Amino acid sequence: MLVHICCSVDSHYFLQKLQADYPNEKLTGFFYDPNIHPYSEYYLRLLDVKRSCKILGIDLIEGEYDIENWLEAVRGLEHEPEKGARCSVCFDRRFEVTAQKASELGENVFTSTLLTSPKKSLRQLQHAGDALAEKFGIKFIAPDYRKASGTQEQNILAKEDALYRQDYCGCLFGLSMQRDQQQKLADELFVPVSGQIQPESIEERIEIYEKRWELEEKNIPYKIIKQRFLNWRLTMGLLRVRKTVIPAHFLPYSTLKGEYTRGKIEYNINQVHHMNRDEVKFITLAEYNRLSKTDYANITALIFHPPHFEKELKLRAKLGMTPYDLSAILVVETIPQNKIEILCQSQTYSDVKEVLIVL
Repeated sequence: MLVHICCSVDSHYFLQKLQADYPNEKLTGFFYDPNIHPYSEYYLRLLDVKRSCKILGIDLIEGEYDIENWLEAVRGLEHEPEKGARCSVCFDRRFEVTAQKASELGENVFTSTLLTSPKKSLRQLQHAGDALAEKFGIKFIAPDYRKASGTQEQNILAKEDALYRQDYCGCLFGLSMQRDQQQKLADELFVPVSGQIQPESIEERIEIYEKRWELEEKNIPYKIIKQRFLNWRLTMGLLRVRKTVIPAHFLPYSTLKGEYTRGKIEYNINQVHHMNRDEVKFITLAEYNRLSKTDYANITALIFHPPHFEKELKLRAKLGMTPYDLSAILVVETIPQNKIEILCQSQTYSDVKEVLIVL
């Protein structure tokens, strides 16, 4: 039996139920989800599915990440709601590729872990699966493992085995609408030009779950806990001196009351130069290198290849900033002596992130 897998939270429970109900069937997992965006999220979900299948002793095949074809398939349906026409096209495409793969492999039965997702329509999935089963001359099974407290059992099992719990279906358009409804920033789609890993980003989660894999391989105990914290994202930072753009690096948690300010340097305390408005501060690249023990040759190199986020937070502390200081701090090669203009578009917001603790 070929089992299309969407994510570990759905598959881990579903596969165990299939193992119990179909003991004579050899189950093979098929991870085919080109709807998942961005690719880092796709990779993270695949990583956790690999772990789940390893625990359960199930072979796993990875399908092609052909997101361009998926985007073309749902063109014109970008604003459809959850469980709407876009979802139908998405299910049909993934089911068709799964049915085709099952036929190629000589399997006579296929199914999908999407059937256990509480956000999906069971009737919609059944209809898509039956139509494709007839087309490829194989059988589609649609067991309802949600009933009889199945969803609650699934959540308990996911928690017990520390599975990665995503909070959106994976679709770019569904994510955007969900975050708009929640009035939250869709920070899953933020990737800084520097490549610096941001707090509670998908890339940070990948680091955690890859480390978890390493610890389990070595039988080292660990615990993944959740932590509430103040998150921050910078969408634009610009410095002009006498209307000329000057390279500047904005340290983490730099914010303004608005998005724009202007002024001039008023005084200097311990190599921190204070502007006369909006609590803005400047340090030189030389001071940055001294305190961080780095050797950046110029600001451009710093902008595109900054150190780890946590290292820059420690730098703020060395500059005398308290943990709850949100002043904008700019790193420049030389301190401006003329009129300064700053554009800083950033957001701070309450968030929750996972932290891995080695026991």
